[in-house]
Amino acid sequence: MEKLKTSNKWIKYPEDEWEKVSPPDAGFDPQKLEKAKQWLDENVEKDYYRVVVIKDGQLVVEWDGNTDRDKKYAIASAAKSVYSNILGIVAAEGKIKSPDAKVYDYYPEMMDVPEGEGPKDGRYAFEKDRNITFRQLISNTSGYMKPGEEPGKVFHYQTYGMNILTHSLAKIYGYYDIDDPKGSEGFKKLITDKLASKVGINWDYSLSNFNLHEKARLNIFGYYCQIHTTALDLARLGWLWCNWGRWEDQQVIPEEWLRTSVQTNMDILLNCPKEEWKYGHGFWTNDNNELWPGLPRTGFTASGAGGQYVSVFPDSRLVIVQNPGVYVKDKDGNPERGNISLIRLILESAGVL
Repeated sequence: MEKLKTSNKWIKYPEDEWEKVSPPDAGFDPQKLEKAKQWLDENVEKDYYRVVVIKDGQLVVEWDGNTDRDKKYAIASAAKSVYSNILGIVAAEGKIKSPDAKVYDYYPEMMDVPEGEGPKDGRYAFEKDRNITFRQLISNTSGYMKPGEEPGKVFHYQTYGMNILTHSLAKIYGYYDIDDPKGSEGFKKLITDKLASKVGINWDYSLSNFNLHEKARLNIFGYYCQIHTTALDLARLGWLWCNWGRWEDQQVIPEEWLRTSVQTNMDILLNCPKEEWKYGHGFWTNDNNELWPGLPRTGFTASGAGGQYVSVFPDSRLVIVQNPGVYVKDKDGNPERGNISLIRLILESAGVL
């Protein structure tokens, strides 16, 4: 199916399957693309990988190395970008006053974590945490249960704050009950109803926890909503982002929120060192040339442990999915410095660089 975009370019969207196009017809140099494939084969840590490249809504590359294209893999922290999408949708529906509303007003249970019942010694709900906003949770600047970290002042990547976000939003719709976290419909229903079903995605879900002590209030801050997907379904999500939240004739994610999400969060810019100027609202972003030095500054990505990436370059109408892919770390332990090599080679093959 094709839809006319306001720029007068015909933009394609997949129906049941992606429409395929040969690399030359999509503007890719086959020899340079083969160099990217060779680099992938030499550097991937696992003995299997899946890489998909979408250009202008068509499937250019599908590399499946020693794995089934229909197998669904967990995307780990890349799910945080989906959480961001849902937050924007919930705010647009008026279910919360704004992303800057205090989470406590909707999920007061977040404060019911006394000393000794947090994830570890010294970690529990402090009085300062009453002032945490939804924006601070999704930008990893909340400082939730972290002593000495005032909301909005420190960038500290964490899972528990994200769980507070998902539980609070699910509770608003009656989908999360702290007395029955496993039996609740949970955040997965929001993802399915508000996003996945709109773009033909068929994801599976599970709940995961760290191995904590028996008194930890996991029903309050645990039960991470994990997403399991194929690379081709994950590419649908990337193409949705590449079109700023629009799918055919429907605005699934509010465009303004998505554009804000992929720019470095203002609190990070104001309070953090320049090397941390690469995180927005659930997305990693290159807007300050800190994530991928030398690559397009309009590029952004969802990122999860084990080489789970959905990297989007809107100006080039290009999406690169790794599910899983490369998680090579540089000498400083930064996985993006290794991942940048594969992305760079693919962009070079597309004539972007």
